[in-house]
Order: sequence, then C-alpha cells, then structure tokens
Amino acid sequence: MQGDRLVTAPVRYHDQIEDVRADEAETVAALNDTFDRILTRTHEDYGHAVRSVHAKAHAILDGTLTIDAGLPPELAQGLFARAGEHRVLMRLSTNPGDILDDAISVPRGLALKVLDVDGERLPGAEGRTQDFILVNAPVFQARTADTFLGNLKLLAKTTDRAEGAKVALSAVLRGVNAALSAVGVDSAAVKTLGGAPNVEPLGETYFSATPFRYGDHVAKFSLKPLAPAMTALTGETIDPAGDRDAIRHRLRDEMRSIDAEWEFRVQLARDLAKQPVEDPTVEWDEVEAPWQRVGIVRARAQDSWDPALVEEVNERTRFSIWTALAAHRPLGNVNRARRDTYRHSAEFRQRANGCPIHEPS
Repeated sequence: MQGDRLVTAPVRYHDQIEDVRADEAETVAALNDTFDRILTRTHEDYGHAVRSVHAKAHAILDGTLTIDAGLPPELAQGLFARAGEHRVLMRLSTNPGDILDDAISVPRGLALKVLDVDGERLPGAEGRTQDFILVNAPVFQARTADTFLGNLKLLAKTTDRAEGAKVALSAVLRGVNAALSAVGVDSAAVKTLGGAPNVEPLGETYFSATPFRYGDHVAKFSLKPLAPAMTALTGETIDPAGDRDAIRHRLRDEMRSIDAEWEFRVQLARDLAKQPVEDPTVEWDEVEAPWQRVGIVRARAQDSWDPALVEEVNERTRFSIWTALAAHRPLGNVNRARRDTYRHSAEFRQRANGCPIHEPS
C-alpha cells in the first residue's frame, strides 16, 4: 500500500526476462557504420573527435551520491544495498552528435558516474564505477534498435551541415511541438529534430527511459531536482540571444551560487505486461509502479566549466550504461545494442585524439 494506492509486489528478475532478437548483431553493425559517418564528419570539421551522441557538454560537475540508510529489502539492491557516500562526476549535455548553436533546442541529457563501487561487474566493465545515463523524457524515442537505426540515418545526413537552416527549423518546430502539446500529443521526433522547448537543465527531471536489472528486481532510474533554487527553474526556458553557448554560460553563472541537489529514484516493475522490458516507448504508470527515493545526489556551488575537470571528464572519460555492476545489467533490445556502440564511439575518439580513455578512480 502506498498512500491510498494498492501497489503489487515488484517483479522478480530472472535470466529469461529478455527476448533476444536474431538480427541484433546485424543491427549493431549498421549502427556502428552510421555512427562512424557522424564521427568522421565531425572529426574532419572540428579537427577533434567528439561523441557520436551528446557531443556538446554544458556543465561538468563534481559531487556526491548519498545512499539512504534503512531502505526496505526491495530497494536495498546492488549499489544501493549499503548506505554511504560516493563521489560522482556529472556531465550535462544535449543529444546531437554535432556541437550546435544553443538556438537549436533539443532534448537534455545528464550522465552520472559513481566512483568507488564494489561488487560483481558486468563482463568488460573495467574500473570500479557505475554509470547512469539519463534524458529529460520518461521514454525512449524508438521501440527497437533497428527503429532507432532508421532515425539515426536521417540525423547522420544533417550532421554538422547548414547550422543556420537548423536554427530556423528549430524555431518552426518549437511552434509545432507547442501546438501538438496543446492537444495532448507528444512527438519525440519533433523534439529530437529541434522542436524541444529550450528548457533550463537544472530544473529538469531526468530518466533512464530504458529498464535495468535492480538486483532481485527490474527498474528504471530517475534524478529529480530537489533544491528550491532548482525547482524554481522547472519549466523555465533559455533565450540564447545570439550566444551559441548560452546554456553553458548560464549554468556556469548559476552553479557559482547554487548547491544543487537531486533525488535519486527507482521505479520497480510490478507487472511486465504493463511495464515491459523490451519496449522502452511505454511509460510506466506512476500509480501502478511508483517512484521511490533511494538517495540524494549533491553538487555544491562550483565552477561548472573548470578547465581541469572538463579535460578529465569531457575528453578522457566515457559514459556507458554497460560500465556497471552485474546487479544493474541493462535490459532490452535497445540497451543490448548500446553495449558495443558506446564502446565503438569511445574507441574512435581515443584513436582520433590520441588520448587514452579510462575509468577515473
């Protein structure tokens, strides 16, 4: 029972919970080819290799994750099985694979790397870190990896081209998105192409969108702003006013005085028919599968574009949902496709820039 709501017991994880498709290897190969086109194009134009997605960072933060004490058994799983504090590194970004003018409004992302994490690790997950990659939407834009591949091929054709046209298109698409929202329609495609509201990143709630193992259970993850200075920014938009890096400059000004706090939440699956593992376009109903707090992420007031930290995190570090404990194994077709594509992108950057990518300690 949660409040007046009857909440069923969480689903138990088992090895047959996923439905592995026969064509997944072919899809991953095609995704890597498409990402290579994006990576090669941006490398040629910038003279420096950047990420194939979420290329533009707006803030790099150094903080802590404090895991709550006294969690019930269903929540005391994996990383969250033991109360305590971990150092974290955070990267706030936007999702394209090219570094765009901030007048082109696209969805926000937040990558979180938790340090000094002990426990059985996934195969190939080096170091002692646990990564969480979140976006400001509760669902993923494509049901399967091959659907995402089709979307990616369209985006690859526009990578690092005609930025002025993209700025104009973004203004039009924001109007389209507002009109669709007014009649209850949410279009991930319109937002991805530049029609997302140009929201203030510190006021946004971020979601894993895809499901993960949560020890004995299955869950999605979320970071929700908690500090009053952040919740006051929820729903605000940013006017770039001719500044192509307006978001970075605004966050740098704000983080000089804001002690940022987010609530780290998990949403345990209660019914796989209603909270499916293989379809990340389905939003899990909060009434039937409520969000529950397991900790707090804090980033005290700081320089959010400190050159040394930017060099360490933006250039020498990668974020991957597969850099994880076995207890938090990514689940579903889309997540399985992300395993090799994330590594492929990081290896391209490492080769092109001659800069080793490593897990911080």
